[in-house]
Amino acid sequence: MNCVFCGTEIEVHGPISRRDVCPNCGRDLHCCKQCKFYDPHSYNECKEVMAERVVDKERANLCEYFVVRGSSVKRMDKAKQAKEALENLFKKPS
Repeated sequence: MNCVFCGTEIEVHGPISRRDVCPNCGRDLHCCKQCKFYDPHSYNECKEVMAERVVDKERANLCEYFVVRGSSVKRMDKAKQAKEALENLFKKPS
């Protein structure tokens, strides 16, 4: 990933925690501006409609929908997860 504040390329291994910071500028990595759902033109500046409102987009937060900007990780939405779990309950064992 690249830090949106200073542009430094950061190699990420595993999930980013709320306390992780950029080794170059020291800014928070787990913040809205580092997330792929951040969009200044969307409602609450976030494309994820289920996410709670975060006022300071440049500070670390506890958003459970955080996905590193530029990552190819696809998160399944909760409704789809629930539907699949329900369908799996009624599948006949093979």
